[in-house]
Amino acid sequence: MRVIVVGGGVVGTMHAWQAVHRGHEVVQIEREAEARGASLRNFGQIWVSGRAGGEELDTALRARELWESIGAEVPGLGFRAIGSLTPLRGERQYAVAEAALARSDAAARGYKLVTAEEARQINPALRGEFDAALWCERDAAVEPRTAQPHLRAALSATGRYTFLPGREVREVVGAGAVRDDHGDVHRGDVVVLATGAALSGLVRELAPELPVRRVRLQMMQTDPLGEPMTTSVADTDSFRYYPAYKGEALDALKAEQAQAPIAAAHKMQLLMVQRLDGGLTIGDTHEYEHPFAFDTLEDPYEHLVGVVESFLGRPLPKIRRRWAGVYAQCTDTTRVVHRQQVADGVWLVTGPGGRGMTCSPAIAETTANELGW
Repeated sequence: MRVIVVGGGVVGTMHAWQAVHRGHEVVQIEREAEARGASLRNFGQIWVSGRAGGEELDTALRARELWESIGAEVPGLGFRAIGSLTPLRGERQYAVAEAALARSDAAARGYKLVTAEEARQINPALRGEFDAALWCERDAAVEPRTAQPHLRAALSATGRYTFLPGREVREVVGAGAVRDDHGDVHRGDVVVLATGAALSGLVRELAPELPVRRVRLQMMQTDPLGEPMTTSVADTDSFRYYPAYKGEALDALKAEQAQAPIAAAHKMQLLMVQRLDGGLTIGDTHEYEHPFAFDTLEDPYEHLVGVVESFLGRPLPKIRRRWAGVYAQCTDTTRVVHRQQVADGVWLVTGPGGRGMTCSPAIAETTANELGW
């Protein structure tokens, strides 16, 4: 079988990975020289802990297994089974963590409540004041800015993979065939459009009523911390954002403890991961109303700095980079991904939202299984 993958981000690359590792030939087409969208502009977290139960959690857990096996095959991914800690302050935050621990799927997520001292043994960089922490052993991380090149190098070594950058696919010209903006036609047995948040042009023509929206976020990265950050770190605003924590305890927290005004205005949470160079990737905000602003705002960054410094008990290193990104999310946020046949031999796979980096290996595996690769 010959598979044409349109899109060089992590979802597209994982579809290429599945096809090649099932013995097929793949041509992957990317409009930029390298992918430049949400696949790079994220935390690199393999984030199991906050996922909704059922299909979403099953997908995340399967993806976590796949990431680990792929990471063993491609060391350049920088796969690290680091887990995550969410520091807790006060009875209401602790109660939400207790409720999470009481879930029937808590063991699958690797949930454990730890004391502040135990949390500092797990992650000695957390020297700030807090009462306890929610430890999630199944969370992990990879390096988002370099993952795709390393995956492509491994795919190229098989002899069954071709990467074509700098080409935008403009038209479907037959079953399993597309034409790019160079005038070249690429023919296969199946085409997978994994275009991320690029939902105009060809995607709009093929699926004009697409149940997917675009979401914008802001993030930043620091100079090296100067010491290991042995886990990823979240704050309890993540309880308000992730569906795993819904329930009476969260309702009570919301009723008694309002978010900081800046955090509420920008729909914020703290997520933080250390990169292999020692810097910290920190975010994020969520913007849903179109048209999106073209600039970044400073107040959210200042809020995040304050939260991080309160956990570290020390000043944050100099901010090296700030950026904004846009990802595609199913309007029905209970859906893991939107997968749709849009033409004969052509499938669109988009809309995983903030789950794209986490779930992409399992999303691609499901596509391969359903299409009978």
